[in-house]
Amino acid sequence: MRWSPSRRQVLGASLAALAAATTTEASAVAPAGAPSSSRSLSRARSTYDALKEYFDTADGTGLVREQYPAAPDDRPYSYEWPLSQVHVAALDLAFVDHRYAPALAVRARAQELYWNAAGGTTGLPGYDSYPVAPHGGGGDMFYDDNEWVGLAKAQLHLQTGDRAALHRAKEIFTLVESGWDTDPDHPAPGGVFWTQADWSHSRNTVSNMPGAQLGLRLHQITGRSRYLESSRRFYDWTNAHLRTPEGLYHDSLDLTGTVDRTIWSYNQGVPVGVGVLLYGATDDRAYLNQARRTAEAAYTHYVTEGRLHTQPVFFNSIFFKNLLLLESVTGGSVYRRAMADYADHIWSERRDSSTGLMRFDDSGTTQVIEQAAAAQVFAVLAWPRGAWRTLY
Repeated sequence: MRWSPSRRQVLGASLAALAAATTTEASAVAPAGAPSSSRSLSRARSTYDALKEYFDTADGTGLVREQYPAAPDDRPYSYEWPLSQVHVAALDLAFVDHRYAPALAVRARAQELYWNAAGGTTGLPGYDSYPVAPHGGGGDMFYDDNEWVGLAKAQLHLQTGDRAALHRAKEIFTLVESGWDTDPDHPAPGGVFWTQADWSHSRNTVSNMPGAQLGLRLHQITGRSRYLESSRRFYDWTNAHLRTPEGLYHDSLDLTGTVDRTIWSYNQGVPVGVGVLLYGATDDRAYLNQARRTAEAAYTHYVTEGRLHTQPVFFNSIFFKNLLLLESVTGGSVYRRAMADYADHIWSERRDSSTGLMRFDDSGTTQVIEQAAAAQVFAVLAWPRGAWRTLY
């Protein structure tokens, strides 16, 4: 399954054709037993439109508020992580409905209002956790925040051939490499730190595995060995120090050697995607087998054993996308059916029909990242199977 240069060149054009074929009519390309793509697309549109109505600011920036209703002490704009997921929601929706291309352009411009060209503590530019001047004072630079944007840029490039998106993804990966722990005296030396902030010294699954996934996308696109080598390093360190015997992943390891053993759903999904992409880059089936093992263990943990709804929707959206990436290689529809069941649940049980807002607790408040993640779930369920290969 190694990606050849010719396959890389053809991929963007073929996926663009797939998108065009599904734009005018979301046809029934879903596996047997799955909900119609047209219904999923309708849900995605409704959810994204409600996001725009209730969370968009009125200043033309494309930035959003953190929650609705807003609290008296809320800042004017959301942090970077929620905005990035609004950006991805527009990206996922625009792929199957070209009428959302302007919305994607708006969110992409808003994304750049977090860009710190002067650089963080490692001297390299990246996205701060809050908009920079003149819209805000910036904030700590998180490696995982940057990785999600890098993966979105890689997805956009794979689907459209956008060269500026590819350039930005490369810049972000260089930043991530600079976050590698180089102190041999640390417990379990190595690993990418979670953030550059001086109040945190953990190395997390979520800062290493999405970094590996971004590097593998860049290797897939460019063929450069550097991206593969760094990605393997991130993957191997996380497996050595945060993977459980069952194939699941703990959250993080700090500089005292203490492991945070929380099992988050997105920390299971991304390693699945990394394994798929490593298999594609190397033809080594051991990577695919590990991806399958983690997917099966996570499916048991969350779906079979009933823990899925304890996880935030913005973790589950990433979890399921990576399971679809696996099924794009292995075939089958078990994970897509689980995603569709999850979508039905949040639509029927968590949606306020009077506003279109998703309510995941009893406070009466919706977080913008929750609304964005739900839109992603619905949008991707409307994608043709052949496009799943670009997911993360």
